Amino acid sequence: MTKPHKDIFGKPVGHPVENWTGCALPPRSDMIGAHVIVSPLDIARDARQLFEANGKASDGSRFTYLPTGPFADFDAYKAWLVGMTANDDPMLHTIIDKPTNMAVGVAAFMRMDQNNGVVEIGNINYAPALSKTIGGTEAMYLMMKRAFDELGYRRYEWKCDDQNAPSRAAATRYGFTYEGTFRNHMVYKGRNRDTAWFSITDKEWPEIKAAFEAWLAAENFDAGGLQRASLSTLMSAHRS
Repeated sequence: MTKPHKDIFGKPVGHPVENWTGCALPPRSDMIGAHVIVSPLDIARDARQLFEANGKASDGSRFTYLPTGPFADFDAYKAWLVGMTANDDPMLHTIIDKPTNMAVGVAAFMRMDQNNGVVEIGNINYAPALSKTIGGTEAMYLMMKRAFDELGYRRYEWKCDDQNAPSRAAATRYGFTYEGTFRNHMVYKGRNRDTAWFSITDKEWPEIKAAFEAWLAAENFDAGGLQRASLSTLMSAHRS
């Protein structure tokens, strides 16, 4: 390991990052898995399918912890997508179920800090057809793989409302490390948000990647599609 830098008193002040030049923005190209395709959002192709897929949860619960929504009609939802895709950040992606070729969720690369190699995964909204499926997990793996393996990012962030228990559980399941909670961080939808922060670093990624790939392997599922080993179990095994 490279020796840490030291101050004038000889005290270590951090390990050097050698030959660092920053990171490129993610390319606008598909990430293709066995179960899903994660594709830069195309409003003409995806908007109607996403709106209808979200409509399967008619109580609007899919938008409880998102800053916008639920949307009263398709036009309102489409207008939101237009705004979300107007710039490179956030870079919203559609998650397409391969067997049906239907759009069933969205997720974004956002707050991309190219100089320091930091990117956040956010604006995650899975329709009922994607929730708790192999494809839903594979989509997260594909986006991590792009950030770390293809682009060389050093830090991958997940942030959520501290009261969003499913999101906190998902972050842990996906291998993120909880870093703390920013109290009174935001006001949205007329209420306070304390924000829980999670991250994965490039040094942790190889073990996390191995756990994802072990979980996604065909032999990890029986004939009925039930997992033999959970992702949480495999994360623990690969990171021990």
